Order: sequence, then structure tokens, then C-alpha cells
Amino acid sequence: MIAELVTIGFMAFALSMDAFSISIGMGLMGLRYKHIAKIGLMVGWFHVMMPLIGLVLGKLLSQHIGFLAFILGGGMLIIIGIQMIAATFQHERDTILSPTGWGLVLFAVSVSIDSFSAGLSLGMLGAKTWVTLVSFGIMSTVLTWIGLIVGRKMGNFFYGYSEWLGGAILIAFGVKIILSA
Repeated sequence: MIAELVTIGFMAFALSMDAFSISIGMGLMGLRYKHIAKIGLMVGWFHVMMPLIGLVLGKLLSQHIGFLAFILGGGMLIIIGIQMIAATFQHERDTILSPTGWGLVLFAVSVSIDSFSAGLSLGMLGAKTWVTLVSFGIMSTVLTWIGLIVGRKMGNFFYGYSEWLGGAILIAFGVKIILSA
């Protein structure tokens, strides 16, 4: 139980690093704290809903594919991690979206897509649904808030390194899951 909590906590941290990283860029816009709170809550909401959909689908799939679920689940985490690391080498970042209205929704969805895939993986592996959702939601909300505030205060110092760290953590967990299968 403790090992699962630690694993899910690290995964929540890793999956929230892209929200943190992109939030730093958005924080450069000099947002008001009220707006920062709203953005963080929206990102947190999508980091709950996307993995929920993934968890449900993953649990349904795992009933039909059994042992293969570990290989697929671990493999998906490795792919997500590689994508996050590859994104750090892109010189142009998409922070063009306005953090209001539909732009805010698109921003929240875009930084939560990887949580859907992770939820799918965790669902195949039989992870505890509520622990996962609460962890993902809280971690992404807090890291988004921190990213926005850091961006507002410090600029581009942490920008790409956080996403690289998150990707490395996901790759490590993916390899661990595959090796334990």
C-alpha cells in the first residue's frame, strides 16, 4: 500500500511537470493571483477527469488482456516520458493560448493529455482509483500555481528542466513495471 502511494505520488509529480513548465511561460504574462488560482484549479480538474477516463478504460481492457497489461502499461509510461523529454529540445513553446475562456480550457486539456494515457496504464495495472485521482489533481493544481508564480517572479530559469525531470521519472516507472511483469 505504501509503495503504491509513493509510486502514484511520483507519477502525479512527473505528469504535473509539463503543467509546471508551461505555467512558467504563462506566468511571464504577469497574471493576477486570482487568475493564477483559477488556472491552477482548471488544470487540476482536467488532471482528475482525464486519468479517470483512462483508469476506467484501462480496467476494462485489463480484464481482457491480463499479463499483457503490464507490458502495455509500462510501455505507455515510457513513451509519455520520452515525449516529455523530447519536448524539452523544442526551441519554440506554445504559450500563445490566452489563459481565459476557451484558451484556458485548451491549455488545461493540452497539459492533461498525458494524464489520460497514464490513467489508462494505471487502470490496466489495477491502481486505486481515488488515490490516483486525488494525487493527480492536487499535484497538478499546486505545481501549476507554483509555475505561474515562479514565471511571474523569475522568468525562464526553470522552463525546460522540469519537463525533462518528469519524463525521466515516467520512463523509470515504465521500466520498473515491465521488469516486474
